[in-house]
Amino acid sequence: MRPPSARATAVTTVAALTLIACTGSPDEGGDTSSSTTTTSSSSSETTSSSSTTSTPTVAIDGASQGLTEAVAKKYGSQSITGAATTGTWRGAKVAVVTSEDDVTLAARPKGEQWRVVGGWWPSMDEKADLGTGPRHVLLLGSDARPGQTVERSRADAIQLLGVDGSGGAGVMGFARDLWVPIPGHGHGKLNAAMVYGGPKAEVGAVSSLSGIDVDGYLVTGFGGFKAIVDELGPLSFDSPDGLDSHLPGGQIPEGKSKLGPNEALAYSRERKTLPRGDFDRSRHQGLLILAAAIQARVQGPDTLPRALTVIDEHATSDLTATQMLRFAASFYKVNPMKVGHEVAVGPTGMQSGQSIVRLGAESRKDLRSFRDGRL
Repeated sequence: MRPPSARATAVTTVAALTLIACTGSPDEGGDTSSSTTTTSSSSSETTSSSSTTSTPTVAIDGASQGLTEAVAKKYGSQSITGAATTGTWRGAKVAVVTSEDDVTLAARPKGEQWRVVGGWWPSMDEKADLGTGPRHVLLLGSDARPGQTVERSRADAIQLLGVDGSGGAGVMGFARDLWVPIPGHGHGKLNAAMVYGGPKAEVGAVSSLSGIDVDGYLVTGFGGFKAIVDELGPLSFDSPDGLDSHLPGGQIPEGKSKLGPNEALAYSRERKTLPRGDFDRSRHQGLLILAAAIQARVQGPDTLPRALTVIDEHATSDLTATQMLRFAASFYKVNPMKVGHEVAVGPTGMQSGQSIVRLGAESRKDLRSFRDGRL
């Protein structure tokens, strides 16, 4: 039987864990100190030999001089009044500047200057600049126990997020016992790929199974996941079936509730009490992602920098700041009616003395559909 589908508003690989609104923080180091309101003049043209030079005003709360100048360059001769929130990702500075309906994404890698990397600007009648074509990012939850390496342990959660660049998106979960080719290691269970070759091997296995080019990954362990939820705040969640688990925080009622670190982790880990075991667990993980996405979208794109900062402290990724900002922000331009949620499953069997899952026909069809970034 095919797992239940869900259609909901989605927001980001980052949005998967963006749970509450953030407040901006000033830039640190390598830039002129920020001020509450900074006015920057871009180059202007003299309309006539007798006219005065027109200089646009750019006033951005929370922005450093360097960030203000980068945004001013984007706006050219148009004045702008807005606010900036800033954060960090893999050693780079990141920022979201909002001005009414305009959203500007900026990044400053270490040792470099601020530059605009994407956004959308209805005030200038410009379409969104967030990259073109389908993009996919793999979210991994490691089963590492105390003393074990997060990136070289089995994957307890395997969720692929996608956007199609045209308002569509999806979340695809993967049963961890799927029997797949693992690049450089023959065949094995999908969740074992990370043991053999780290997150990149997991990405390779998912790509091999699905035929989808995966842009990058984000991986965290139990402790990292709990720390992220703890620092970003409780998750507003509407459970379709409730949970009765022996795990800490595993008593979750059907309907609306607030999930703290223990509750969110229990909901994403429990499988023994679920009718379809690991298949339902993967479905639960996708539901958490969608719930967090909805909550993050309500708070707005200015929450992204703080979320990135927190996640960066408790997770690892091979995505650059520009890639992460553009991918995350893409979900704010998604049509809620074009978001799908499925789980890649199939019949169980035996292989090399172990119980496995072979990808079923319906899931193969879903994966083919998801290659364009939309389910």
